[in-house]
Amino acid sequence: MKFVGAHVSASGGVENAPLNAHAIGARAFALFTKNQRRWDAKPLTAKSIEAFKGNCEKYDYQPEQILPHDSYLINLGHPEAEALQRSRSAFIDELQRCQQLGLTRLNFHPGSHLKLLSESDCLDRVAESINIALDATDGVTAVIENTAGQGSNLGYRFEHLAQIIDGVEDKARIGVCLDTCHTFVAGYDLRGLAACEQTFAEFEQVVGFSYLRGMHLNDAKVDFATRVDRHHSLGQGFIGWDCFKFIMRDPRFNSIPMVLETIDDTLWPDEIKALYLLQQAKSE
Repeated sequence: MKFVGAHVSASGGVENAPLNAHAIGARAFALFTKNQRRWDAKPLTAKSIEAFKGNCEKYDYQPEQILPHDSYLINLGHPEAEALQRSRSAFIDELQRCQQLGLTRLNFHPGSHLKLLSESDCLDRVAESINIALDATDGVTAVIENTAGQGSNLGYRFEHLAQIIDGVEDKARIGVCLDTCHTFVAGYDLRGLAACEQTFAEFEQVVGFSYLRGMHLNDAKVDFATRVDRHHSLGQGFIGWDCFKFIMRDPRFNSIPMVLETIDDTLWPDEIKALYLLQQAKSE
C-alpha cells in the first residue's frame, strides 16, 4: 500500500497536523514537533500529546505513515565541539518528542563539514552523533535525508549515506529518506523510467532498500546535477511525471510515508490524487 501526503502545518499545536493532513486527503504526513528555526522549544504538554494521538486515531494515521522532521539548525557533523554538543542535545530532544507522541521515526539532514573537516571525518562524526542520540532514547529510528549537496552539506551521494549507516551501531534504528529533487540535482538522473531504474538500482547496491523509511516527492526547479535545492510542483520542473509514475508503481516504495514538499500547497490535494491515479493506471 502507498502512503502519500504532505508536510503539513502544526501551527497552534502538534495536534493540528493530523487534521491538516486529513483536510487535503493525505494518507501520510510530515510535521515539525517544534519551531524548526529555533533551538529552544517549550515541552509538549500532556494535553497536546493526548490530542495528537486522538486525532491520529480518528483519521487512521499509524506511526509508519508519519515522518516528523527535525530542526534545520541541527548539524550532527559540526566541526566545533560546542556547536556539535548543542546539535546533539537538540537532536536527542527531537527524538524524545517523537517518543512522547508515539512516533517511530525522525527525519534529519546529516550535517555539514563547513570546510573545516574532511568529508569522511564529518560523516564519521554524524554516525557518532547518531549513536549517542540512539543510546539516550528508545523506539525511534533516525532517518537520514539525502541532500542536494549545496555548500558543504553532506549526504548528497549514496556513498555518504552508506558510510553513516556503517558507523551506526544499532542498524535496526537507522534508515534513509530519499528526496527526489535532492537526488536529481545531486547528479542521479530521474528523467524517464529507464533513468529511474538505473538510479534506484544504484541505491539498492550502495545503500539498500531495506533501509528506506520515507520519501519526499518533489520536482526540481533547477536542472540535473546543479546541486541547488529548489523544489517545484510535480510535473512542472526538470524531473517530470515519469519519475513519480515509477515510484507509485514500484512495490519497493510501499508502506512508507511519501511526503510532498512542493512549493504550492494549494495544489497538494490535486497532487495527491494525481499520484494515486498513476498507481491505479499501472495496467495500461
